[in-house]
Amino acid sequence: MSWDDANASFKVVINHEEQYSIWPSYKSSLPGGWREAGKEGNKEECLAYIDAHWTDMRPLSLRKAMEGQVTAQGNLSS
Repeated sequence: MSWDDANASFKVVINHEEQYSIWPSYKSSLPGGWREAGKEGNKEECLAYIDAHWTDMRPLSLRKAMEGQVTAQGNLSS
């Protein structure tokens, strides 16, 4: 199996930071820290799914930290 094989099947995977990737379906286990996102198909289909669902490339921890800063700044100006 090659990553460039048009017939290869992949799974969309997501980590705890809500970052997406693809993983070959034939592999029995996912790498540590990753879970299935619920999409399986050829590479093109999986990348299209990621494109549609991963709209904010910032890691989850950064998004939360930035939201906390905005909230704290709002409380200061009140």
